[in-house]
Amino acid sequence: MNNFDFYNPTKILFGEGKISEIAKEIPQDSKVMVIYGGGSIKKNGVYDQVADALENHSWTAFGGIEPNPRYETCMKAIKKIQTEDVDFLLAVGGGSVYDGTKFIAAGAMFDGEPWDILKRGAKIKKALPLAGVLTLPATGSEMNSGAVITREETQEKLPFGHPLLFPKFSVLDPSVTASLSYRQAANGVVDAFVHVMEQYMTYPSGNHLQARFAESILLTLIEDGPGYYNDPANYEKAANLMWSATMALNGLIGAGVPNDWSTHMIGHELTAFHEIDHARTLAIVLPGTWSVLKSDKREQLIQYAERVWGITSASDEDKIEQAIKKTEEFFNSLGIKTRLSDYDVDETTIRKIVKRFEERGWHLGEKQKVGPGNVEKILKSRA
Repeated sequence: MNNFDFYNPTKILFGEGKISEIAKEIPQDSKVMVIYGGGSIKKNGVYDQVADALENHSWTAFGGIEPNPRYETCMKAIKKIQTEDVDFLLAVGGGSVYDGTKFIAAGAMFDGEPWDILKRGAKIKKALPLAGVLTLPATGSEMNSGAVITREETQEKLPFGHPLLFPKFSVLDPSVTASLSYRQAANGVVDAFVHVMEQYMTYPSGNHLQARFAESILLTLIEDGPGYYNDPANYEKAANLMWSATMALNGLIGAGVPNDWSTHMIGHELTAFHEIDHARTLAIVLPGTWSVLKSDKREQLIQYAERVWGITSASDEDKIEQAIKKTEEFFNSLGIKTRLSDYDVDETTIRKIVKRFEERGWHLGEKQKVGPGNVEKILKSRA
């Protein structure tokens, strides 16, 4: 087991009706900004629940955070914060709203050009306090300190994070997922699934408990994911999916184990260039990553095949191939296509992505083997 530091201060308020309790968690003298996305929360009643809960607080609102939150939009929110003396942020939405809110929290207090936080890794020294109400289980952003932001002008999508960006609290009410579309529900399942894989599918590190934690989340997603996809209003399945997605990326299963994250970084480029849903880019790239790097991930792939898919009566090579195939079939069962050609991505985009890896000097993955050469192999295997 590797050495690790684990810290997660986010308080979780889980269950139906918990939105009504947010006022008790926000200082009474705070000026709150409610940050949300395209407006669905005004149709499904969540906005009204938040407004009722904040009845005795001074608050304002900012809407329009995109599914892949834009730097340009976040900067507009920062300007409003500075004009209206806001000192507490409340994200109401899915992971993208949380991500945008984290950047806004840091950018509003940053001395300089906020894009430097993403592009140059500029140090975050202070941030506005933030919290949230989750409406779409997927990213785990509700209980971690990381985020990803897209800059439309340059077609770049980059991650950042800081301990100051842990939400103070997050409300997880499974009943609010009832109005989700099939597409949103499917994306949530796959996003959580691949988050687990980035921390699990590396090589054995002797951390047996984390492996079992990870496998339990994967099994829950496989067992409850299709039912949730077909009926997001099913409270029991929504509750299991919501908590699984949170546990997939709150730092617990990644503690003391090697992490990969190359599938995410390749996927970010597909989103930046083609606006493909984040989860769908992961479903495209993950099988290719495993196929190209299966010798490095061999032991873990065999363990995954046996423990998660129950593939025991086969050779080790067959276990690996069947596990990759079953994973892709699982994504397909959720209505998610897993080939670049399904999204009109051609050789030109592959070259652009490889060039970016070259320019940035990126060699990613648990063994730093995902450089330009393997990125090209991975993407070409998904044509």
